[in-house]
Order: sequence, then structure tokens, then C-alpha cells
Amino acid sequence: MRRTIWALLALALLILGFLLLTRPAAAPPAGEVVVLRIDGVIGPATSDFFARELARARVREAGLVVLAMDTPGGLDTSMRAIIKDILASPIPIATWVGPEGARAASAGTYILYASHIAAMAPATNLGAATPVAIGMPGAKREDDVARKDRADDSAKDKDGKSGAGIGDAMMEKVRNDAAAYLRSLAQLRGRSGDFAERAVREAASLSADEALAGGVIDLIAADLRELMTKLDGREVKLEGGRTQRLSTAAAPITEIAPDWRMRVLALLSNPQLALVLMMIGVYALFFEFTSPGFGVPGVAGAICLLIALYAFQLLPVNWAGVALVALGAILMLAETFLPSFGALGVGGIIAFVVGGLFLMDTEAPGFGIPLPFLLGLAIASALTIAAVGSFAARTRRRPVVSGREQMAGMIATVTTVTPDGAWALVQGESWRVHSDSRLAPGDRVRITALDGLTLHVEPLTPDPANRHEGIPP
Repeated sequence: MRRTIWALLALALLILGFLLLTRPAAAPPAGEVVVLRIDGVIGPATSDFFARELARARVREAGLVVLAMDTPGGLDTSMRAIIKDILASPIPIATWVGPEGARAASAGTYILYASHIAAMAPATNLGAATPVAIGMPGAKREDDVARKDRADDSAKDKDGKSGAGIGDAMMEKVRNDAAAYLRSLAQLRGRSGDFAERAVREAASLSADEALAGGVIDLIAADLRELMTKLDGREVKLEGGRTQRLSTAAAPITEIAPDWRMRVLALLSNPQLALVLMMIGVYALFFEFTSPGFGVPGVAGAICLLIALYAFQLLPVNWAGVALVALGAILMLAETFLPSFGALGVGGIIAFVVGGLFLMDTEAPGFGIPLPFLLGLAIASALTIAAVGSFAARTRRRPVVSGREQMAGMIATVTTVTPDGAWALVQGESWRVHSDSRLAPGDRVRITALDGLTLHVEPLTPDPANRHEGIPP
């Protein structure tokens, strides 16, 4: 009876513990403010981080999502992905450029315009939203566009045709598209369309006070708490025409820092790292194919190459540049084996550098590949290949020191002579030997050839100084 009571008590405790462990976690308070911070260049990692955290904010039933931003710009594809998420969000999005000294340049200006609420901290700025084309011929820096005389863009020759070149015409189309996009966001949020036009075409910029006076932003707040105080009671128009009144004065604030996934994606989004991984992968696979059986170089090379290709897939790369880089690596490897007197090596270095220049746009902030980096990587690759080739050539010229080939020229001592044949001792091993001359036990012979398991030998004049069997003369 006592055992039954103890068993029932233990079962009850197990059930109670199970219920306590499986009880759902307490839900976050409804109406909380979720703060997402974006520092640095806007890229694939940033858009992925924003999309995931915005979806989680919807599950948490957050009342407001604040995008604390300090960015010099970034990729157009990542920027548009973030803007699409903002426009379709059922939760109000407030973009705050802060803290003091921060900026929302280029792509950051578009995100600020798209947000339901635009705010800035004192001593911050926005603007310089001129697009920079990836690999576009005739692309210019934003400050060059700002200094350019706009009359040149509209100049026409006597036939009424534009005098601009193909590259300028393409850039003009890109600028027109960007200006219309930013102007449409300004019209959607009721912000200044005039500055939106100038930010794109003239790379114009504004300080926080100028932006507030010009109707570009809604308010200025020194920190997040002041921002919450000023947003309290403000009505925001959301998707579908519905209006939501913000209650932020006493709302709890949850700041979410970038997680490991964003840090890994940001690391992989570095084109310099992707290029290095690609070279490591190519060289490691080449080493594995030329020296099979080791395994480690092949596995490491395949992993590096796949990671590099994934990184290229994240970035707006020019695949012709990728092909040129791969061709350059192959030509430099071929120089080791083909007698081209340096032609393949020099061609490989040139193809590698040119492909690296075409690979990414050096004007895009944070995504360019500097020329010194390309030259250094190409020269380091060439020197490594030359060193490996020189080592292989020296090894090939060295005499064989193991295997069947090393036996030619070695000295053996005849041990047994019978009508069926003769036997000799070589390095402690007994071998069948054949000679055109008469052999006798104790004769010292030189190995001239190897035929299967039979050694061809010739008599050797006895040498008292060499008494060790199987030692080359």
C-alpha cells in the first residue's frame, strides 16, 4: 500500500513538472515598441534581418517598430526589399536617424521617405540619393553628379538629338527611375517632393533642422525616449486606409541587436572575402585533382567554392567578371605545366585583375573591390603557383630514392648459385638474379635492370671500401 502511494505521488510530480515545463512562455506586452538598429551599409544581410524581425514583431503584436538607422547607403535591391516590407506592414514603422552624428545617405533616404514616420536626431543629415549603377558604363560618383551642370544633361544638337553618350543616356534613365521612385514615396507620405527630386538629380543633402523645416521629416528627437514621448497620440495611416493611434509614452521598449545570422550574411556579403574564398576553392580543388587520395584539399576547396558562389548570388555581381577571374586562375595554374615562357601566367594575372574590376562596382559604398587588393591577390597567387611549380620541378629532377626504380645501379652480393639460377642479397632481401657472365657465391654485382622479380646484374670488381649490400656506388 505504501509503495502504491509513493508511486502515485511520483507520477503526480512528474505530471506537474511536465505541465510547468511545457507551459507557454508569457506573451510580450501588447503595444510594445520594437527597435531595430541598422548600422553600416545596407545589403542582403540587412534586408533579411529586417524582414525576419518585422515578421516576429507582428507575432508579438507590437504597437510600433522603430528603425534606428545610421547608414552611408547600400544596394538598390536590398533597399527596395526593405521598402516593400515597410509599405506592406500592418504595424507602423518609424525610421529614426540617430544617434547624433548619424546619417541616412543614399539608400537610407529612400527608406526614411517610405516609413510611416520619419524622425532624425540633432546633428544628423540625409540625402545624396543619386543612384550608382552596378557595372554601368559612364557611371559617376554622387559628388560628380552634384557638380555637373544640369544644362549638359538637356543639351541637344541641331537635329534635336541628345548629345550625351550611351553611358550618360543609361545613367539618365537610372536617375529618372530613381527620382520617380522617391517622388512617389514622398507623395504617399505627404513629404517634400522637391527635395526628393534634388536628392536624386543633384545629390542634395539636408541637416535635421533643414529637413524638418522643408517638410521632409516629421519631427526631431534626441533619443528614443524623447521620440516615444513625441509620437504618443499621433495617428498613422496604414495599409488599407485604416488609421492607428500610437500609444508610446509608457510603452515598453525592446531593442533587438543583429543576431548571428545577420553577422554571417554580412560577412559573406563582403565581395573581397568571396573573391578570396573562390581562389582558395579553385586552388584546393586543383591540388586534389593532381594529387588524389589526400581528401582534405578537395573537401575544403569544394566548401570554399560553394560559399563563394553563394556570396556572389547574394551580391549584384557581373558574371562576366566571375568568369574572367576563374579564367585568370586557370591560366596561372596552366603556366606551371605548359612551356609558355610566361605568356599564360601574365595573361592569367591580367584576366584576374580585369575580372575583379568588372566583378563589382567600385562606386557602391562598402561593396567595391580596390585595385590594390586585386593586384596584391593576383601577385600572391602567381608567386604561390611559381613556388609550387619550382618545387615540383626540383623534385622531378632528384634521383629516385624508393620503389623499384631506385634499385638500378645498386650493389648486391651473390649468395647462392644453382643449376636453376642464382640468388643475391639486396638490402637484406634475397632476389633472383641473371647475368650474361658466370657468377659464384660471394661475387659482388651491379644491378642494371629489373624484369619482373628477376634482377639483371653484371659482375663488379670487388671494392673493399664498400662492404654493405644493397648500397648504391
